[in-house]
Amino acid sequence: MHRVVALVQPVQSTFELGCGVEVFGTTRGGVPQHYEFEVCTENPGPVPTTAGYEIHVSSGLSALAKADTVLIPGWTPVETPLSPKVRRALLRAHERGARLVTICSGSFALAQTGLLDGRTATTHWARLDQLRQDFPNLQVEPDVLYVDHGDVATSAGAGAGIDLCLHLVRRDHGAAHAALISRHMVMPTHREGGQVQYVPRQVSVEASLDGLLDWAGERLGTPLSVEDLAARLTISPRTLARRFADQLSTSPGAWLLSRRVAEARRLLEETDLPVDAIAARVGLVSAVNLRRRFRAQVGTTPGAYRRAFRLG
Repeated sequence: MHRVVALVQPVQSTFELGCGVEVFGTTRGGVPQHYEFEVCTENPGPVPTTAGYEIHVSSGLSALAKADTVLIPGWTPVETPLSPKVRRALLRAHERGARLVTICSGSFALAQTGLLDGRTATTHWARLDQLRQDFPNLQVEPDVLYVDHGDVATSAGAGAGIDLCLHLVRRDHGAAHAALISRHMVMPTHREGGQVQYVPRQVSVEASLDGLLDWAGERLGTPLSVEDLAARLTISPRTLARRFADQLSTSPGAWLLSRRVAEARRLLEETDLPVDAIAARVGLVSAVNLRRRFRAQVGTTPGAYRRAFRLG
């Protein structure tokens, strides 16, 4: 039996802990049980949760000494420092061969051990910039559901914790067993694309650059070029590029493409227009071009995105 031990702390997210429980700790009829699941905390006793109730955790950090997988199901506030005892326990578990796995903000706790230095990692899209700033020695992956290095693994938002846990089951015991668990959970074994598709699309266009962005945003269906944008302000394309870099940290062409894709996302969510009609409306000309650009930016196809996010 593979022993999974979840390290919780006050105030513990019930959903993120539940992700691990559902995949590793739930007994189901007709499904072989390959995992034992336990919960521990630095100070055993009642642990408050985000749901307003307390859970009683009887095991202390010594439980990590017997873990094959250590799960950190969230870590909030993310600025909370690891105590010396917790840091030592995590490093000792890693040294003897346990894998360390985080869900969502749990990556902030793991990063404090130094085990992510020089490696790629991810977390919830709303905290990506903070992870970069707080831990400059790791490389943040913004558009993945999880990153697995074998000995350490991190997931994006809380729901992506399920994706990571199922991935680990697939790695441990094969695709068929992972699929069996996912069917019982009424979940896909593998989700297409990364987390960019779940980031709220930009609703308001930035009111800067002398109204240029509003003007361009209203004309996405026309064949706008960088030269057209520059001519609108009566400046050279080089000067326009410099202004975009200074104010928006991007290029005019990249900004225009991102706005076209954002508008395509809106139309996929709110209308039944065919993909080729949407491509024409946002200035990407053809369904083929829209699919290529959409996958590059969002990580999935327009059709898959519509099935996931179509409103009403």
